[in-house]
Amino acid sequence: MEIQNEHRYAINLNVRGIQPSATLRINELSNQLRAEGRDIIKLGLGQSPFPVPARVVEALREHAHEKDYLPVKGLKGLREAIAGYINRAERQRCSWEDVLIGPGSKELLFILQLAYYGDLLIPRPSWVSYAPQARIIGRSVHWLPTHAENNWQLTADELDIICRDDPSRPRILILNYPSNPTGCTYSDDQLLAIANVARKYRIILLSDEIYGEVQFDGRHKSIARYYPEGTIISTGMSKWLGAGGWRLGAFIFPPELRPLQDAMAIIASETFTSTSAPIQYAGITAFNGGEDIDDYLKHSRRVLKAIGEYVHRRLTDMQVDVRKPEGAFYLFPDFTAYKDALARQDIKTSAAFCKRLLEDTGVAMLPASDFGFVPDQMSARLAFVDFDGTKALELAAGEFADQELGDAFVTSASPKMVTAMNRMEGWLKAL
Repeated sequence: MEIQNEHRYAINLNVRGIQPSATLRINELSNQLRAEGRDIIKLGLGQSPFPVPARVVEALREHAHEKDYLPVKGLKGLREAIAGYINRAERQRCSWEDVLIGPGSKELLFILQLAYYGDLLIPRPSWVSYAPQARIIGRSVHWLPTHAENNWQLTADELDIICRDDPSRPRILILNYPSNPTGCTYSDDQLLAIANVARKYRIILLSDEIYGEVQFDGRHKSIARYYPEGTIISTGMSKWLGAGGWRLGAFIFPPELRPLQDAMAIIASETFTSTSAPIQYAGITAFNGGEDIDDYLKHSRRVLKAIGEYVHRRLTDMQVDVRKPEGAFYLFPDFTAYKDALARQDIKTSAAFCKRLLEDTGVAMLPASDFGFVPDQMSARLAFVDFDGTKALELAAGEFADQELGDAFVTSASPKMVTAMNRMEGWLKAL
């Protein structure tokens, strides 16, 4: 026991006290409760419910024999496909040499912070892993305030305020849109204003666009259009292609940041070596796109928009303050209207709220405290993904192909979301 304690106290101080990723933790708990026979509706982990398109699965099958180590920066054919994808979508002029492949964009973000010695700027609320990664590495984190009235979006003025006292300080700003956890995105004017401030202070801007393809109107634009020389675009196949478990991410650098890209590749060569070969070959098919991929994305957006707007309306009818989602598969409801009633039940933090809701109703969500807020901020992140994505796409492209997707579609395609809202409404009324 003494030896065990001695080793425990030798654990890196930056890691001690950090819990496993909140999204993975809630997923494992939900699965455990289901295995015990509980009727759990999983609105915690933000995993795409849609299947990987058949042609991409077939490409993986065809390349399953590929066993050689690939170049550290990634397979040239995949880097060319991603450069072409970015150039088509964003009217950029990037080349294959600007692309770095990794085993998930999460890993690339981690080695970016290892390679670049700068503070991390994160708008609050943010995805659960940005800040813990910085803490593990030993970087300073500065939370940038946002407000519900502004759809939880960073303003150029707030960014300027934190930079002006030390204008030459190295900084990385992470901008994620459509947003996890809010589902909101930025207008062109907002992106341009933020780009101008980033340029003024020479901030490296990591534009996390992993949900860009599932912006409901299909009109996502990258801030790289307005700040090309300082923006790294982050993308992958997990959220728009349903391939989260395949673990493939990509960073697209401007030529001006080639030294940073090279530094990250050095770290990659000493850590993960290269990304899985069969996955990279299959990724070429995904990023080259085609009519089938376009059709898949069109109906994915229709499905997510219908379910997101249904959940938004139901929550609003419960007197819950929540912004209408514009993309991805998240909402960030605020239950402050029930704060007094919750306090009478000794529920005074967002973590206690989510714990009790799960115990009483089987509805799993994540507390606001996992997204950068103080414990008594009575909000939560809801991921509206607990439905059969294959069935939903078939309904959207078949029976409901030529009509607006309304309540009848949601009831058919996503009955668990209807059940979740009914349970939550009954529970809140009974407080």
